[in-house]
Amino acid sequence: MTRGGAGGWDAVDVLNPSVIRQGDTYYNFFSGFDGKVWRTGLAVSADGVTWSKQRSILSPDPSTWEGGTIAANGSAITGEGEILYYYQAGDPVEIGLARSRNMDQWQRNGAPVLPAGPYESWDERGVADPYVIRAGRDYYMFYLGMDRARRQRLGVAMSGDGVSWYKLRGNPILELGEYGSFDANGLGEPAVWASRGYYWMLYTGRDRGEVRRLGLARSRDGVQWEKLPTVISGGQAWDSKVICDPSVLPNGDQISVWFGGGDVPHPVQNIDGQIGLAVLTAESN
Repeated sequence: MTRGGAGGWDAVDVLNPSVIRQGDTYYNFFSGFDGKVWRTGLAVSADGVTWSKQRSILSPDPSTWEGGTIAANGSAITGEGEILYYYQAGDPVEIGLARSRNMDQWQRNGAPVLPAGPYESWDERGVADPYVIRAGRDYYMFYLGMDRARRQRLGVAMSGDGVSWYKLRGNPILELGEYGSFDANGLGEPAVWASRGYYWMLYTGRDRGEVRRLGLARSRDGVQWEKLPTVISGGQAWDSKVICDPSVLPNGDQISVWFGGGDVPHPVQNIDGQIGLAVLTAESN
């Protein structure tokens, strides 16, 4: 998926895909940036490869906690007869919820469903990059947390209804890499699925030069995680400096991975962002 035309709401960056499938149709809740504001858009596809952009479905509301710069970088999941879309907004950045039964009309929850943490906590300065999965009757949200030293690590929260969340005591669940590693400067954008007796996580790692790559980790319980040696870099000119924002759909031992990519090393935006597709196999786990 490429950027929109000059002057459009997604003209500068197109990133953060969140892909779900209903019947024979794929739906992609992606983020678009016009140089000032991040919004969430919707695209549809019959095969997950060729996408048709529909419209922008969510813009930040400056009259609320969201402020005026972002309502995007989210995670969509099918709930009880509706779509739940978790997104980041505000300053400090926190996580909100919008829901829809028809993907046309969206109702915001009001207050953030996952706020920043208390004074001197590991996520005191913001929570972002939600990725929500269902395990049994419960929802689990994996997310980025930032402390006052601006360290960005990953944590998890749990909910019985998708609205009221509590953060687990084991947070953060994934720490920064050692000096010189691909994820020494920050972690973000987790994508989690279950397969072969493990939970698996693709996540974005930032190095000291702000080049971004994807790392792989696994866990038996979703709380204690082990980093694996797999590191995924961009292989083409358009994603040569940034691979980020994974969204996964398992199909047996093959995992479809939609991701954001760019050719400018920057921790946030203005990276010439576009969206690609890869396949992760069991042999590469």
